[in-house]
Amino acid sequence: MNNYHYIGIIGAGFGGLTAALRLQKEGINDFIIFERAIDLGGTWRDNIYPGCACDVPSHLYSFKDEPNPEWTNVFSGQAEIWQYMKQVAQKHQLQQHIQYNTDIVKAVFEQDSGHWQLTDQNDRKFEVKMIISATGPLNRPNIPPIKGIEDYTGVKFHSAQWNTGCKMEGKKVAVIGTGASAIQIVPQLAPIASTLTVFQRSAAWIMPRRNRPYTQVEKTLFHYFPSLQTFNRERIYWVAELLGNNFTGNKLLNRLATWQALQKLKKEVKDPETRKKLTPHYTIGCKRILLSDDYLPAFNRPNVQLITNHIDHFTTTGIVTANGQFYEADVVIFSTGFHAADTKDFALSITGLNGRNLIEEWQKKGVEAYKGITISGFPNLALILGPNTGLGHNSVLHIMDSQMNYIIDYVKLLKNQATTGALNLKPNVQASYNQLIQSRFAGTVWATGCKSWYFDDMGRNTTLYPRLTVHYRKETQHINPADYQSI
Repeated sequence: MNNYHYIGIIGAGFGGLTAALRLQKEGINDFIIFERAIDLGGTWRDNIYPGCACDVPSHLYSFKDEPNPEWTNVFSGQAEIWQYMKQVAQKHQLQQHIQYNTDIVKAVFEQDSGHWQLTDQNDRKFEVKMIISATGPLNRPNIPPIKGIEDYTGVKFHSAQWNTGCKMEGKKVAVIGTGASAIQIVPQLAPIASTLTVFQRSAAWIMPRRNRPYTQVEKTLFHYFPSLQTFNRERIYWVAELLGNNFTGNKLLNRLATWQALQKLKKEVKDPETRKKLTPHYTIGCKRILLSDDYLPAFNRPNVQLITNHIDHFTTTGIVTANGQFYEADVVIFSTGFHAADTKDFALSITGLNGRNLIEEWQKKGVEAYKGITISGFPNLALILGPNTGLGHNSVLHIMDSQMNYIIDYVKLLKNQATTGALNLKPNVQASYNQLIQSRFAGTVWATGCKSWYFDDMGRNTTLYPRLTVHYRKETQHINPADYQSI
């Protein structure tokens, strides 16, 4: 591979592959994908913990133009999703565009040429006209700085860095956190661990998942009648959009969802005290709603206990809570999420116009972009799943697809530029958009006062999009050239 390409895509997960497939479709083939690992897949390559699966139905959580009639379940597991990604990449010969073991750590915009100069972890240099950053919002594991953690002599790891050599059978296992990964891990470990201690900071609202295998008849029909699969995808999408009104201000839907979740909790957890601990005390939807049919029943097992006291410190052999209670643990699993709404531990240093550093600007002013895609002061740079593009109700692949509509327009506009061929977003456009986005959280469930990783240190929700995906699709359908200035 040569060291100059028109477009450099950073990351070969769903975002990077979505970008590559769309560029190919538009006849734009001068692109390279930089991937830090030895294989593609992103989160579906990295997260290999027991029970890892998607909480969006597979017929929707897939590339729009690459339907898969062979999904085995309504909600597919990690291995099947990863294999699907590799099959699509092979079909479209994307492997020839991917440069593995290449972790881009620095990007500097050179105003004279209108190009980006990229540097990887081995100090190799690359040059591109435009960057599409598809590193993903949830790729930096967060392990809380608990006192004494370095003294603990047992096995400890984050759920996204699963220790495949660690056998859990007959072990005393502690799981810290009760989020999206924990509710999949706990049911898998409960039958095999001698004791399973789950440390919960705040309870999560949990709704039925209703996963099931697709029958051979269904898969055959999807194969021979693709319109049926398209219909199924659209049905799933529009049901999700309808339920999304639960988040954006429909109080009746919110009350119905609350009732359903509480009925599920009452039915599935026998012990009243445990049930009380598992009852959230915030508006449903303010934090991520979790889907599971086997997490809550796991707490009926005699070897599983739920601890809600704050963790004070680690000892060499276990965990001590604030009330002085000690819990022995052979293995500690941190299901404590990722850095998302903050800028800690960013691996990529991005320098734009006049030496402006993106991370420094975000640390001072807060994380923001225009439509979650472009940033003033950083020309010829586009983000996949940038700030305020996360969802609480639907598939982020729909967001990615919408973003590529906008990015393709950007590329076409860029190709028509004279001089250096660089497009910079006007600062007032970005400022106005983000004021509007923040104002739209008023009246939604996210403005009801819960503490969540959706919010930054200034209390702004920089993670989620406050409307439905149909609105975002309309916002990103086409670029407005007047929003940009040629430099």
